[in-house]
Amino acid sequence: MRRIASCYSENAIKISDSYCSGPSNQPNLSTNLIPSLPNAITCIYKAKLSTEKELLITLTWCRNLTGQGFIIDVGDHNTSSSPSKLNSNSYRLQKSKGTKTFQSCNLKIEVFWDISEANYDGAGPEPIDGFYVVVLADSELGMRLGDKDEELDEKKYKTETPNAKFSLLSRSEHFSGNAVYSTKARFCDKGTPHDILIKCVREEGSKSPVLSVCMDNKESFQVKRLRWNFRGNQAIFVDGLVVDMMWDVHDWFFNPTSGCAVFMFRTRSGLDSRLWLEEKNWEQKEQEIFSLLIYACKSPD
Repeated sequence: MRRIASCYSENAIKISDSYCSGPSNQPNLSTNLIPSLPNAITCIYKAKLSTEKELLITLTWCRNLTGQGFIIDVGDHNTSSSPSKLNSNSYRLQKSKGTKTFQSCNLKIEVFWDISEANYDGAGPEPIDGFYVVVLADSELGMRLGDKDEELDEKKYKTETPNAKFSLLSRSEHFSGNAVYSTKARFCDKGTPHDILIKCVREEGSKSPVLSVCMDNKESFQVKRLRWNFRGNQAIFVDGLVVDMMWDVHDWFFNPTSGCAVFMFRTRSGLDSRLWLEEKNWEQKEQEIFSLLIYACKSPD
């Protein structure tokens, strides 16, 4: 499969109006297919320490026969390299509660976690509440997730050293099952979470599946004759930002043994991507690029 990033280049396919319909004011119609469940979710966070050193903290939530767990990876933030090629250490943490200490990027990294009483959304691998994951870098708080870290000794991570600023750079979700995918995403720090639904199903009287992208239960756009428009991109508008939605479903049709498709939502950076300037000092800010990737393995028809 061609990398989805190539669809973001200047040579990306732009579906013509005859095949791509615009947003609809009608609510999203329900489908008989049950949305697929993710079996792995990877989140990449950037942490900027008080020393100005930047780290990438990659957290992969996974679900298997032995239960829930996660993999953590801490590496240098290098804008010239892909986050998937970090020169760092990865550790699989399968206990429901514990601590882990290791060296990375010439720093002492400490991880504290407790998912013993975590609640999950359906059978997905990522907890929604009742858990915590805390990462320290040389005793400075680099990342804190969850809502149950009160039991941690404050001296372990609430020191006089300023807390690092951390933000979510990207989120990748791996699905398998029906070609209906449901997730949530927040496209900017001050934005609200949005419900996203992607459907690739045949409509009545159609020989080729139709790609439908819905945001907050309203259809954003459709791509007809998907077998021939298997790669492309479409701009949508969320929270006053321009978000490019790209798709690559080539392998669904032409490499069925793999059967993996990729969908990406990616924000643009800079003032040119913003529809209005509701903040007085927005000129002094640079919008962080955020990307949501969905890797989809579809069951045979």
